[in-house]
Amino acid sequence: MGTALDELLALLELEQLEVNLFRGTSPDERRQRVFGGQVAAQALVAAGRTVEPDRFVHSLHAYFLRPGDPTVPIVYDVDRIRDGRSFTTRRVVAVQHGRAIFNLAASFHLDEDGFEHQGAMPEVPAPERLPTMAERVVELADQLDPDTRDWLGRERPIDIRSVHAPRWLDRRPRPAVQDVWIRANGDLPDDPLVHACVVAYASDMTLLDTVVQPHDVPPGGLMVASLDHAMWFHRRFRADEWLLYHQRSPAAAGARGLAEGSIFTIDGSLVVTVVQEGLVRPVA
Repeated sequence: MGTALDELLALLELEQLEVNLFRGTSPDERRQRVFGGQVAAQALVAAGRTVEPDRFVHSLHAYFLRPGDPTVPIVYDVDRIRDGRSFTTRRVVAVQHGRAIFNLAASFHLDEDGFEHQGAMPEVPAPERLPTMAERVVELADQLDPDTRDWLGRERPIDIRSVHAPRWLDRRPRPAVQDVWIRANGDLPDDPLVHACVVAYASDMTLLDTVVQPHDVPPGGLMVASLDHAMWFHRRFRADEWLLYHQRSPAAAGARGLAEGSIFTIDGSLVVTVVQEGLVRPVA
């Protein structure tokens, strides 16, 4: 039996069917639909497999078109749009049952020197001072039903440590800002693409919770789904070292909510910016 991180890395090992055609699978987790972060990470793997290794992804823009079916493989069709002297551009369409479920545009850039500036990282407690998700579950074991307790307490590929109580633990309205530390739950290979894909996977895990935080919503009172997702990779990093994911939601309207995220290394370097809009539809 491998670890949860081993299982995630296995999901990122796509099968190559043809020169620009790849196939990925989903874990057997009895989900109703494929986790959006998984599709984004696998699509980025497919794009990166067609790019020279001296070029690192600097941005991606994606749309979630249809819910993914976790019971069948996903085929990723890569279009080699452009190979320039400094930039390489790829488009990836994820297909199931003959229909597109996800569309990704990604750009890769040859390393260059240039101007640098960034915003400051928020001052928050160090990750070692915060409880793990499993530790939070133990504290509330007598308040959770067995299925929920098992789901929340199981081993996960990403170690997530919330600075404040996560929404599944405390549903009281609060400002639309949250900080979580994230790290791969084990060591990763040195391939920079793997680290970018692991962070792409993790970036979809908590972001839309930020949209919901200001609102008094009972359990089951919302339909929430990712609509689009964008990331800009400013600097190289390791996803198996602690990263602070600072998240905020500037607006929600029309059954949609917008969330922004800044990802910092533990020494304060801003390495990734994330923006996502999601469906946040009240359920009558």
